[in-house]
Amino acid sequence: MTRPHNTARRVERAARLTWVPLGLMRFPQMAQRDRINQARVDHIAADMDLEQIGTPTVNKRGGLFYVLDGMHRVEAYKVWIGEGWEDQQLHCWTYEGLTEEEESETFLKLNDTLTVTAFDRFRIGFNAGRAEEVEISAVVQAAGLLISLSRAEGTVGAVGTLRRVYRRDGAAVLGRALGIIRDAYGTPGLDAPIIDGIGLLCGRYNGELDTAVAVQRLSSAAGSIAALMNRAYFAKNQSGAPLSQCVAAAAVELINRGKGGKKLPNWWKGDAA
Repeated sequence: MTRPHNTARRVERAARLTWVPLGLMRFPQMAQRDRINQARVDHIAADMDLEQIGTPTVNKRGGLFYVLDGMHRVEAYKVWIGEGWEDQQLHCWTYEGLTEEEESETFLKLNDTLTVTAFDRFRIGFNAGRAEEVEISAVVQAAGLLISLSRAEGTVGAVGTLRRVYRRDGAAVLGRALGIIRDAYGTPGLDAPIIDGIGLLCGRYNGELDTAVAVQRLSSAAGSIAALMNRAYFAKNQSGAPLSQCVAAAAVELINRGKGGKKLPNWWKGDAA
């Protein structure tokens, strides 16, 4: 269907082109990446071309202009200008009065086709109050863990995998999987393949899986995490199946090795069914 042509109407952006003093620009914590990539800034500054710098996007809030898109270009422009950059101005697409949550949403939309890491997208989504990120964060905190890339004790950074398990089987399964990994392996076990694999395990066996038994047998296997992953990689080489499924199969094998108790059905037979 062809859209009717109406020359009397115009589609206009909410943002307006304005000149913005560099000295009044700020970077909102919740709508930007954790840190500036200085190497990228230096590269842009070294090859500065004012015809290609583009038009950053900002939001005017409280008398200041918060950069939503173009952080590295703005920083590079400061470096290129040098002393006195505060008095210089830059042509920007300017919103007015967006809240911090709206700034985060705008950042996500502007960067939808750009390279933004999964962690940045998750963090910004959480700060914007998006339901999925908020609930996943609540599940992680309920397990006594913290979402972070620091690799410190009690942290998990595999946000893409957290999201996958949550979407596949829900918050309860994600929480149970994290609890089993936490108690069986501690922080070293909170890597993407293990989270995904134990998530599959919890999702499939649900009522059949005894959490305490799973923790005891996974943690007591000789080699601990290595025992699980060696079996998983062997299964992957033999079957060509995704590593997450192989982790689940290896976990079933280790859990079933102990004496007593009801055995879990073979992972591969259940997968074929």
